[in-house]
Amino acid sequence: MKLSTRSRAAVLSTALASTLALAACGAANESEASSGGSDSGSGSSAAELSGDLVGAGASSQQAAMEAWQAGFEGEYPDVQFSYDPAGSGAGREQFIDGRADFAGSDAALDEEELTAAQERCGGGEVFELPNYISPIAVIFNLEGVDQLNLSPEVIARIFTGQITTWNDSAIAEANPDVELPDTAITPVHRADDSGTTDNFTDYLFQAAGDVWTAEPDGVWPLPGGEAANGTSGVVGVVESTAGAVTYADASRAGELGVANVGVGSEFVAPSAEAAAAVVENSPAVEGRGEYDFAIEVNRQTEGSGEYPIVLVSYHVGCVEYDDQSTADNVKAFMTYVVSEDGQQAAADNAGNAPISDTLREQAQGAVDAITAAG
Repeated sequence: MKLSTRSRAAVLSTALASTLALAACGAANESEASSGGSDSGSGSSAAELSGDLVGAGASSQQAAMEAWQAGFEGEYPDVQFSYDPAGSGAGREQFIDGRADFAGSDAALDEEELTAAQERCGGGEVFELPNYISPIAVIFNLEGVDQLNLSPEVIARIFTGQITTWNDSAIAEANPDVELPDTAITPVHRADDSGTTDNFTDYLFQAAGDVWTAEPDGVWPLPGGEAANGTSGVVGVVESTAGAVTYADASRAGELGVANVGVGSEFVAPSAEAAAAVVENSPAVEGRGEYDFAIEVNRQTEGSGEYPIVLVSYHVGCVEYDDQSTADNVKAFMTYVVSEDGQQAAADNAGNAPISDTLREQAQGAVDAITAAG
């Protein structure tokens, strides 16, 4: 059954409160009954883990992170956990300069960042785990219109400013049953360095290259439009501005309209299942380390039921940390995040797609390798 935008928002809102409580309770019960899947691997028990665990980065992960934090803190109450949703670029920067123990990033490290991250990790390996997979929705504020069919080229023309009103013939052609007003379009983009922007511009560059010629980038490359910081910022502008449109994690669409995106001969709605499908058919980035699982998303897919505007959000950290406490805490947290329980808790709260068994096995191999310098 396909949920409407409003129904989907209600389901996610209801799930958030119940799942946070269940995650904390369930994790606490697990710590009493078993030390297997949640053990840090260094012989430490839940009671022995303490100190700080600092993460920073992607705001798209915020709803999932609330569930992960609840589950983790329920099992390890003496660890002081914090996550700053400052944006992917800020998170990578904080990790590289040592202010954060791990980063959440909606884009994999580029070559320069990877070199800097390896230096931060004492010259050792870096892990990049695709722990959060979610569709990026094109969301809009148009009274009486809950969804629209938009081709890649039309989306590109909207965000380059070539299409300026909602009743433009290019939009109307794909939506013959929708009464479109002549409301002016206000494109809204991220003002901060954003992995969501990097993914969205990568999609436009690959799927609508005749219209969108700017190289993919985490910093919005074009002048014009409105700008705001973070996912909450751009969504807030759209909510308060008639005719506005932006790109954001689909879990944050709320009561706004959502676009179905042209893929081959059909229009596909953003969903966890459609996002997972395109990731499963996308290759790994070549030339990375043993525990680096960056993915090259197939933006040009024509596969039925695949949604190509997807963000694969990573957790980035060191395979070897300077001290045992940090290594144990990162290891325990990542163990919970990649577990079936952790992934389901995040999916219930954020509407993202749980990672596949293949990705889970890969990630667990990296987590098991996390250690401290001798």
